[in-house]
Amino acid sequence: MFEKLLQEHEAEVVHVGQFDYASIFRERRLRRDQFLQWTQDPRFANVVAYWDSADNLIGGSSYYTEQQKIDADSIRRYPAEPGAVAIIAEMAGEPEEVMPRQVLRRQLQRAEAMGYVVDAGFEFELILLDETDMSVRERGFENLEKFAPDNKCWSGTTAAIHAELIRDLEAEIMGYDVCLFGLGVELGPGCLEATLGATRGLRAADDAAFFRLAARSWARRNDLTVSFMPYLGPDYPGIGGHCTLSLRDKASGANLFSDASGRTNDLAKSFIAGMIDVVPECFAMCTSSVNAYRRLAPGSWAPKAVTWAEYTFTTAVRSVPSDSDMARLEFRSPPSDCNPYLTMALMLGAGLDGVERGLSAPPAAQAAGPDDVPEGAQRFPRDLYEAAHRMAQSDAAARLFGDRFVQNFTAACLAEDASLRTAVSADERRRYLEA
Repeated sequence: MFEKLLQEHEAEVVHVGQFDYASIFRERRLRRDQFLQWTQDPRFANVVAYWDSADNLIGGSSYYTEQQKIDADSIRRYPAEPGAVAIIAEMAGEPEEVMPRQVLRRQLQRAEAMGYVVDAGFEFELILLDETDMSVRERGFENLEKFAPDNKCWSGTTAAIHAELIRDLEAEIMGYDVCLFGLGVELGPGCLEATLGATRGLRAADDAAFFRLAARSWARRNDLTVSFMPYLGPDYPGIGGHCTLSLRDKASGANLFSDASGRTNDLAKSFIAGMIDVVPECFAMCTSSVNAYRRLAPGSWAPKAVTWAEYTFTTAVRSVPSDSDMARLEFRSPPSDCNPYLTMALMLGAGLDGVERGLSAPPAAQAAGPDDVPEGAQRFPRDLYEAAHRMAQSDAAARLFGDRFVQNFTAACLAEDASLRTAVSADERRRYLEA
């Protein structure tokens, strides 16, 4: 099977791997014949399941090369190297329960058992910096040079000035077979926004993961740096990674969120109700870095509680109702560094829970700012430590996503939080050194 697949793609090199909690593609590069040999007994280091973003172990009890399941349907072009493709392998054995893609796979299987298939897509903001891998280190990651410092939100001038660069980045992204709907300028210096088109199931999260790989690697090859940090500092906007989702009838393919009235239907409202109930307890699944909680500071555009409304950009869940095939729900709370597999698993798992339990959504939030927390609404955790502990103690998290995943993932979040507990910024020294 794999030999024919590589022939169809005219591939001489295979980059085979998987995305971890930090959304880093951990891979092996193999030439065609070596890859085919490896597929006879595919193995990869299981430490990928038990380390943090700095490659420090945070869990597990023994470390070895675990068997892999290679997903032939995941193959895609790899434009960074001529004649190469990328393909995803998934952990078998003990680590299977804790890996992000498999957490999402289980929710998709649950949806299918309920008679649904899932279409989804992500939208990411990113910030370009006029820095290389060496220059950011020479500057100590401070006072970084801005790219397009004169940019205004949706500026046609910025788009025209940097049209060639945007075109080249778009070509690189699409070269990875990512379904890209649009790429343009957004709010703040060097800020771009990429809207990915809706695709089916796992492919939607795969597209999101490979999109960020493409953007980062392209930027570095062009002496730039792409940042997906949710909050770079006071000179920059907070940036998000929104997830949009629709449920479709497994048999007919009809969009089940669509309604002849053109308003949010009962199924969508039950889905929203599940999100309102579950997301605050499992918020770490979509917001798992220390920096991401700085984006939730007062005055930012990020919603601070689980609210919903039709069309409104300042709520956590934005319903886009329609009497056509375009009806969808958008989860606007996740930051731009979110893990796409876990973010989509959270949205889908919580929403399906609301449908299964027949929950009813509260009335839509009235027009209000993102800092407003309506009466009765659950506020999101204020930092990663709180989010990890809430998830670790959540019955809903264990019920929907499994004890082993919850234990391993929250341990990773607590390690991430601890890694920066003693970090002191220049701003803190400025404020307190002479006080």
